[in-house]
Amino acid sequence: MTERPGNALVATVLAATLAVWSSGLSGAQTGAPAGDPRPIPRAADGKPDLSGIWIATGAVRLLYGEEEVRAIQQADEAVGRPAPRREPPPYTPEAEARRQQYIARRGIDDPMSRCLMSGVPRITARPLPFQIVQTPEQVVILYEVHHAFRIIPTDGRAHPDDLEPSYLGESVGRWQGDTLVVDVIGFNEKTWLAGVGTIHSEQLRVTERYTRDTYDTIRYEVTMEDPEVFTGPWHIEDTLRLRPGERLREYECIENNDELLLRIEKLLQDEAGSKP
Repeated sequence: MTERPGNALVATVLAATLAVWSSGLSGAQTGAPAGDPRPIPRAADGKPDLSGIWIATGAVRLLYGEEEVRAIQQADEAVGRPAPRREPPPYTPEAEARRQQYIARRGIDDPMSRCLMSGVPRITARPLPFQIVQTPEQVVILYEVHHAFRIIPTDGRAHPDDLEPSYLGESVGRWQGDTLVVDVIGFNEKTWLAGVGTIHSEQLRVTERYTRDTYDTIRYEVTMEDPEVFTGPWHIEDTLRLRPGERLREYECIENNDELLLRIEKLLQDEAGSKP
């Protein structure tokens, strides 16, 4: 197992590259050799077992290096996995103008740069692992980043009536064949969705679909709807990669972010001062 860098280094790299975050999620896969014949594991109730430690594709190059990236590409080619679908965010003209303002400021306003909790679906794409624990009546997701967690009931219950706007929203799940479908509402407005300036309102609704399509991968499909800032649904995709032997570690974002953010702020001020 390739050793990944510590959280301090990860936080520094993330803050230094805020301006180049893509507006969508990327996809790919780690770990298993091409053509791995192992069957998809199933729980006692017959549902695909999503349990394990996973990481989004885009994090592999940052954490584990080019050798694992090549292994991912070979594994994807062996199973005929196409590149994940990418769509531009369907913002209204007013919301797109706000997004462009954030882009012009090189992403320094990113809530993530202030160590605020990433929302859904962005937290899934963060370059740190997360663990899924599946039981017959609920799925629990434990994220290394922010010490965050989600408890997703799958026993047929509806959303509660007393929702309070939150970073990760309120999730309920159901099985649709071999796919776990998660409906998420009740968000605050303090997160970005999938890149610089990808704002939303409290009317955001996120539908996640988790499909374990090989032993080593979960196909992750997301639909975001927000009538206040979108002109229609926004679809993005990723591939989650199994990390056998990985473990979740302690994460503390704020330790290494302050000085770097001050330097970025000064850069913006210097650029503004140099304009005629």
